Amino acid sequence: MIDLHSHLLPGIDDGARSLEMSLEMARQAVDAGTTIMACTPHIYPGLYMNDSAGIAGHIVKLQAELDANGIALKLTRGADAHLVPELLEGLQSGRVPTLHNSRYFLLEPSHHVAPPHFEESVFQIMAAGFVPLVTHPERLTWIEDHYDTFVRLAERGAWMQITAGAITGRFGKRARYWSDRFLDDGLVAVVASDAHNTKARNPRMDDAVARLVECMGKDEARRMVLGRPQAVLDNLDPGAVPAVPGLVNGKARSASKPWYRRLFGR
Repeated sequence: MIDLHSHLLPGIDDGARSLEMSLEMARQAVDAGTTIMACTPHIYPGLYMNDSAGIAGHIVKLQAELDANGIALKLTRGADAHLVPELLEGLQSGRVPTLHNSRYFLLEPSHHVAPPHFEESVFQIMAAGFVPLVTHPERLTWIEDHYDTFVRLAERGAWMQITAGAITGRFGKRARYWSDRFLDDGLVAVVASDAHNTKARNPRMDDAVARLVECMGKDEARRMVLGRPQAVLDNLDPGAVPAVPGLVNGKARSASKPWYRRLFGR
């Protein structure tokens, strides 16, 4: 598996607090089957003042520690970039890193309040040639009244990234319901761990993948945790990547036989 969203780097955001925690998180990830992990700390002006150069330096140090400890995990660079007015400038200048220096990047909307002009802001960034992976929409507190917003974003070419822990219920019933909804409607491009620690928000994705295989089949489950993430690392044009199953000719379709409702008896 390839995990495109993690807070593995120690001491630079609300993720791993120490090198020891980072190493244990890496061991958990490898044990669960992850071979490549993107280190994607928050970039949030005024709170987490990370940038490409600093993140790259931390990755070099952590990779050396992983190698010295015999932990077979390869790291690459990215950021969990909050949607702020200067985000496009940061991407264009290189101050905000994309995933593995590709056209793809993690876009984190405000968790508690729907950003004003959200769609317009995202479309402006996409028009500049970047492809956003919208992080954990299933966990946003405002998803109930704005689900159609994310459907329209997916139709326009944005990718939805769901958290593995939401699929297994680690974030509670509400996040599980909305992750089910995105999966039912076939709008999920990538599943990632969004790991922050070794306990409740650990980097294991194997349980989530097992559920995905049951409800969606092995091929689509594999695309979510390996095929599309590899396409990101290879910087493939989105048109060359298998589309999510819920889009037909670029338009979302309603799930007539929703996989997760069958699996969970809903």
